[in-house]
Amino acid sequence: MKQERDMLIELKNIVKQYIVSPGTEPVTVLDGVSLTVAPGERIAIVGPSGSGKSTLLNIMGALDMPTSGEVLFEGKPLADMNGNERAALRNRDIGFIFQLHHLLPQCTVLENVLIPTLAGNHARPEDMNHRATELLKQAGLENHLGHFPAQLSGGERQRVAVVRALVNSPKLVLADEPTGSLDHATAVSLSGLLTRLNRAENSALVIVTHSRELAESMDTVYTLRDGGLNVL
Repeated sequence: MKQERDMLIELKNIVKQYIVSPGTEPVTVLDGVSLTVAPGERIAIVGPSGSGKSTLLNIMGALDMPTSGEVLFEGKPLADMNGNERAALRNRDIGFIFQLHHLLPQCTVLENVLIPTLAGNHARPEDMNHRATELLKQAGLENHLGHFPAQLSGGERQRVAVVRALVNSPKLVLADEPTGSLDHATAVSLSGLLTRLNRAENSALVIVTHSRELAESMDTVYTLRDGGLNVL
């Protein structure tokens, strides 16, 4: 059983509502969601489109705040942090992977990976360059360091995005449909890379996915439906 002192992130009774238009009742997307993630743990969240999976991931990553409830990162409430402190947390301790790679077209593969190291990273540039290069080698991209995104396949671009999310050695990696835009064979390859690097880095991993294969490779699978989160 997971002990509270070991928790990396805790969500307590999270409610998220949106006002669609003035004068109307708010729409409840998340309704009392609670979740704990331990260091190194791997979790998949599945559910129908529009069920709030991406909203939940954004709240976990301090990109959005809940209407009510509490989010703790290493025991510290996110609500007690100001915007700059949450931004520093995102850069330092959280890595993001999205369905679309969001690579900068004017930057090379290596430069794209190094972008997260430019803000508030106290490691020496040469050390980060070495780490980025080694991660790219593990991702099978050692021959593409100087290439631009337009010169890569979709799977290669997404592998660059995975490496970029890991370059700062985050404690938590959040992946939102990381294989959703890829064909099956490429998706399987990327899933293997993601889980392999996750184990090597010992970061916690939370994935939102429609892929049964990817979900079943995680430690625990949750389903989000009608605002509630339950173990599948």
